[in-house]
Amino acid sequence: MDFRLQSVPLLSRIGADRADQVRTDVEAATAGWAQAALLRLDSRNQVMVANGRVVLGSAKVLADKPPPDAVFLGRIEDGRHVWAIRAPLEAPEDPEVQAQVADLRRAGQLFDEISAQLVSSAAALLNWHDSNRFSSVDGSPTKPVRGGWARVNPLTGHEEFPRIDPAVICLVHDGGDRAVLARQTVWPERMFSLLAGFVEAGESFETCVAREIREEIGLTVRDVRYLGSQPWPFPRSLMVGFHAVADPDQDFSFNDGEIAEAAWFTREEVRAALAVGDWTSGSDSKLLLPGSVSIARVIIESWAALD
Repeated sequence: MDFRLQSVPLLSRIGADRADQVRTDVEAATAGWAQAALLRLDSRNQVMVANGRVVLGSAKVLADKPPPDAVFLGRIEDGRHVWAIRAPLEAPEDPEVQAQVADLRRAGQLFDEISAQLVSSAAALLNWHDSNRFSSVDGSPTKPVRGGWARVNPLTGHEEFPRIDPAVICLVHDGGDRAVLARQTVWPERMFSLLAGFVEAGESFETCVAREIREEIGLTVRDVRYLGSQPWPFPRSLMVGFHAVADPDQDFSFNDGEIAEAAWFTREEVRAALAVGDWTSGSDSKLLLPGSVSIARVIIESWAALD
């Protein structure tokens, strides 16, 4: 059995123009600052959202030029540059606009495509800067350059770029109408999702899928097939989606301590769980599934839609 994703995951969609040429053009960046929009991301990676869009303030209110800790995100539809900073949130400039504090990870359904991309990029970059203020080569303090898309050692000129941690996520099925869903030890009862894990050095994605599933639930898989990918900036991952086939007669064994339980669910059971919403709902369903912002949800929906 083979299938494809029915939709592009929210965080994988094309949003704002990233305008990467502006990152190294100091004059263009400075010239655009007077009309630029500013995205504020607080210490918990939360933003203000109104009417499905992230609230953008005026950059020139902050300073007369881009400050060193601001990161350039690109251009939006009206041509304005967008920058992001780590700072306390502020209410919209228009008092008539009703806004709310939102976390992209938990409330992705509130964001349109452009806002999702802006917030995702801002979180990934600002999280990286927060934890990479010193050179990995000699420990010297570094400073942001390229509009926040790199850090440089002023003494040696050595540049370092944002790190991405690749991870696989896989739907294991029997080639028919049953799939494995699992619950991590730290999750509440009834909260299930797909199996996932980080890629190790010297390992391919497909090999990682087989290893992680064997380590986490003891199953041997075959026919590992690629589905799609999604940035996951919490703090800096790239989720690469797959599906694979396993024999349901194999016994589960939880070998690495991450998984509390796993079970085979029928397509009808999964469809019923999807119908009640996600794991933030107040449903008493025996199975609660991930929210819409996750590629896990899209993979599960795509499998459940098969005849």
